[in-house]
Amino acid sequence: MLRVRSVDASYGRVQALRGVSLHVDAGEIVTLIGANGAGKSTTLAVISGLIRAQVGDIQFDGRDVTNRPPHRLVRAGICQVPEGRQVFGDLTVADNLLLGAYSRWRRGGRSEVMADIERQFERFPQLDERRGQLAGSLSGGEQQMLALARGLLSRPRLLMLDEPSLGLAPIIARQFLDEVQRSRDEGLTVLLVEQNARAALRIADRGYVLETGRIVLEGTAQELLDNPEVQRAYLGKGYREVWE
Repeated sequence: MLRVRSVDASYGRVQALRGVSLHVDAGEIVTLIGANGAGKSTTLAVISGLIRAQVGDIQFDGRDVTNRPPHRLVRAGICQVPEGRQVFGDLTVADNLLLGAYSRWRRGGRSEVMADIERQFERFPQLDERRGQLAGSLSGGEQQMLALARGLLSRPRLLMLDEPSLGLAPIIARQFLDEVQRSRDEGLTVLLVEQNARAALRIADRGYVLETGRIVLEGTAQELLDNPEVQRAYLGKGYREVWE
């Protein structure tokens, strides 16, 4: 479904990605792990058109989508849920969800959009109870659920998640990643950047390890979990009692 080939990207004079290549097949959860500043979020930003690829190309369903505008990528079926949730705090929960389906609404599928919003409320009952509440007044976990539901309302084929458990209590983070796994089981393809490498690898099919803008290791999730270097550098003991 997604193929990134030899991509370079920079922030000004600072080169953030160096020859990054990866692929995500339909129906997979693939995770990117690495230290802060390794290039994980930059990789997502390049795929979603927020940062230009200087070298290399990105293919989605066999079509070149390199450096396309983000709104065109959303229409093509690629959606990113950004780090920090970034809900519209001064709008209600229901209005945030409606904005997630903006491109579909403009194309005239209004009855389908409203039906999909109701399905998201069924999926996340805590949001249903707060549909008229301002999003900025929700808890961190509720805002993350809202961000996920908003992303799903674009009906993506590839969902990219950037640090979804950041700032969440471990048990809430686990509930969220359970929902990500459920989405994959329903047919969605997921590219996941997650600070808790152990948690990400527990739900992923495959993973890539980034260091200083380069992919230095790849394998199945179990291979990475069993790799001594990955264990030493990224897994540690945090969250173990919650995730195992």
